[in-house]
Amino acid sequence: MTSQVEPQVKPHNVKEIVALLSEQFPLCFTLTGEAKPLKIGIFQDLVERLKDNPQLSKTQLRQALRVYTSSWRYLDAVKEGVARVDLDGTAGELIDQQQAEHALKTLTESKAKAAEVRKAKIAEQKAKQQAQKPKAAAVAGAERKTDKTGYKKPATKSAAAAAKSSTLKEPRPKAQPAPAAEKELQAVATDKLVVGAKVLVKLGQNPMPATVVEVVKQDVVVQLASGMVVKTHSGSLYQA
Repeated sequence: MTSQVEPQVKPHNVKEIVALLSEQFPLCFTLTGEAKPLKIGIFQDLVERLKDNPQLSKTQLRQALRVYTSSWRYLDAVKEGVARVDLDGTAGELIDQQQAEHALKTLTESKAKAAEVRKAKIAEQKAKQQAQKPKAAAVAGAERKTDKTGYKKPATKSAAAAAKSSTLKEPRPKAQPAPAAEKELQAVATDKLVVGAKVLVKLGQNPMPATVVEVVKQDVVVQLASGMVVKTHSGSLYQA
């Protein structure tokens, strides 16, 4: 029996779409607890099962899948030997070592990036707190010291000493290792870009293994080893 989203319910954002998917396909998508790795090609299955719902476009479904499969909860579930599931929760192919390693790397990088963002926010908050502290206490202390010694210490000397100390204590940046030579990539022939084909997609510095799930002229939709669905240009795909 085909599952459909109620026609009167119109999602307004990705979070609402994911909630609808978890409601319509509870054996596949979950909002809490342990996630299940998704079947390769599940994007096409969603398009087919929800084709009668005019309020959910392919773009919305693709965005929802990208958010869902890039979450820490999902990436943590992609482990070697775990079975992928379809929309009805039926177990399929198992996660292999390469897919598990890719998911772990993505998860580690995502957590590291989040930690850097938190660190920057904390530093910014501390700087604001320091700037907001009243300067009256420092001025009063300087005046009392002047009254006792008869000598007023130049205000600029303390600031210069602090700046010099900060400069001396600042660690020197470490030399970055030279990047490894990138392996020469070969473009995928147009006649080889078919649904189910194994390719490499270059989204960043390194090419990632992926599977073609949709081809529309020069635009190709692929699913990464982590389960994330990405729309790209055929010129960004290379032989696996």
